[in-house]
Amino acid sequence: LPQELDRKASDLVRFALFMEQKRTLIRREDINKKVLGSNSRSFNSVLERAQKLLKKTFAMELVELQSRNYREQDNVVAGDDLQEARNATGVKKKSNLQLSAAAGSKTYILRSVLDPVIIEEAARTDERLYEEQIADLQEEEEDDDDMPRSYGCIISWSTTDQLGALGVLHVILAIILANGRSMTDLDLRAHLKRLGLTSNESILMNTQSTHKSLPIDTYLGQLIKQGYIDRVKLGDTKAAGGKRSRAPAATQGNPDETQAFEWHWGHRSYSEIGEQAIATFVAEFMVERNRDDDAEDDDEDGKAARSRGKGRTRGDDSGGSKKLKNVYAAIERAAGGNLSDVK
Repeated sequence: LPQELDRKASDLVRFALFMEQKRTLIRREDINKKVLGSNSRSFNSVLERAQKLLKKTFAMELVELQSRNYREQDNVVAGDDLQEARNATGVKKKSNLQLSAAAGSKTYILRSVLDPVIIEEAARTDERLYEEQIADLQEEEEDDDDMPRSYGCIISWSTTDQLGALGVLHVILAIILANGRSMTDLDLRAHLKRLGLTSNESILMNTQSTHKSLPIDTYLGQLIKQGYIDRVKLGDTKAAGGKRSRAPAATQGNPDETQAFEWHWGHRSYSEIGEQAIATFVAEFMVERNRDDDAEDDDEDGKAARSRGKGRTRGDDSGGSKKLKNVYAAIERAAGGNLSDVK
């Protein structure tokens, strides 16, 4: 009955929101058990109604994560090149139904459907709003440790995501991507050590978390459970389509033990963040840092430059855009090419 399907769809929405709050992967078997019960055959109908409700009310959607085997094949050769390779080797083109079945992992996450432009504008600092927030905080005169930080934007970063932990995640993903999409455990820890994140260090969390901080190894283990990164045994990669054994959660071990593992992106990162976004993040950071260095040099010789009428012009923007494209292309080459968007 339509009313029963609508009720189940609402139950699925509540279940999905609850699981996403904990960044827990949503498995189809859990949906069947906790939402559908004996009506598991109505999954597609309930999912369709739930998707409409999620998009209309929360601007979100349930996305099925790609299976590891399908993703690894797709990373080797992408797009039209993949089909050309199949044609050259005599592999027949699969139907859309077959491709969908091969790609699906029966595991879902919630993902925003808001236009990136809207998110960017909501995160932009407004000076007037920032001044009002600062004035309000000064009037309240509460403990600084418990006060949310003011950003002067619509999005309240202080009461949502863990910014410090989120930043470390993006750095880890960037390091792995620029290293050819994989990195040994020793190499990753060497990079983290250069950033001051040794095995004895902790990642600070905000007041919304049950823990004020997490040890780096515990945090890496959490990222594995959430599907952002994957830790696998070296040498277990078999022929395309073969399986690869999962390593236990990150723990401190001797060099001989840790060297037997390597890190990869998890399927959640491919569907929620995307390689193109990480490459853009790194490229913009590097270009902006160089631009700041140039600005400092300009300040030192500013008077002389202005007296000669050689201040910065709009033509400089085209140079920055060119640098951005060059850095992005370098990251793409380092990754092995064919950077993917969210899937």
